[in-house]
Amino acid sequence: MRILKNSLYLLLIVIVSLASYLYANKAPDRSVAELSKRWAPEPSQFINIAGMNIHLRDEGPKSDKEPIILLHGTSASLHTWDDWVEVLKEQRRVIRFDLPAFGLTGPDPQNNYAIEHYAKVVIAVLDKLQIDKSVLAGNSLGGYVAWATAVLHPNRVSKLILVDASGYPYESTSMPLAFKLSKNPFTSLILKNVLPKSLVARSVKNVYGNPELVSDKLVERYYQLSLREGNRSALKARFEQTLPGPLAKKIKTIMLPTLILWGRKDQLIPVKFGVKFSQEITNSQLIIFDKLGHVPHEEAPQTTVSAVIKFLQVNER
Repeated sequence: MRILKNSLYLLLIVIVSLASYLYANKAPDRSVAELSKRWAPEPSQFINIAGMNIHLRDEGPKSDKEPIILLHGTSASLHTWDDWVEVLKEQRRVIRFDLPAFGLTGPDPQNNYAIEHYAKVVIAVLDKLQIDKSVLAGNSLGGYVAWATAVLHPNRVSKLILVDASGYPYESTSMPLAFKLSKNPFTSLILKNVLPKSLVARSVKNVYGNPELVSDKLVERYYQLSLREGNRSALKARFEQTLPGPLAKKIKTIMLPTLILWGRKDQLIPVKFGVKFSQEITNSQLIIFDKLGHVPHEEAPQTTVSAVIKFLQVNER
């Protein structure tokens, strides 16, 4: 009887502790209007595409008829490119936007996160801005969207820049904890209303080669934009739908000048996949950064954007 009482007592302590933890980390959805005050100052704008108000920034000389389009990765936002844009916009028109399911754009109204649909969204943005052809650059999921757009709509892309891009079937040596929890049916339900900031910090540090470079300000950005109404549910759908598929067999058909940037310390998508991209894309150049992780453009923006500028100069149209 005493053993039973002790066991029940311990169980009660665990339940109370868990309930207290969940209550302390309550994080309800936040509206776009509320978040926009901080995360969408000028030159941010919202354009209607396929029933979504897509958060977008269009900077640099409008006379540039072949602008650079920057596409972010999973759970990121257009802000991940801030430092690249500061350099690139001096000479080039640079457009970036929050992909469906992320940032201030939020969920797709049709709950469609197939890679082909993401490519259609890119083309719809180009059409809306009356852009015939562009340089497509993307990190992780954004890289997948970039090369998929080049495969499906080759006449709309002049060059590719792939930064630790996804799209091949792969196994991570280490995945951000937030991604793991979002994939799980039970924990993903909890995360709809609870989001410890420490979980976000741990996940961001996981994709950096040097976790000490992850600042509180950076964590706050990822954290707040994750709370955009609908984003947490959309993340689970994104993981279920945007999977490597038959389209990967067509990577070999890409003949565009392509720059491939990769962090050797990338634990989410190992560097061997950067090598694979370079082997399958005929007109490509691979640069590996030994000390960087999965988001080298964010971790070492000046070093990585220098490689981009050189690539663009060498491959001027």
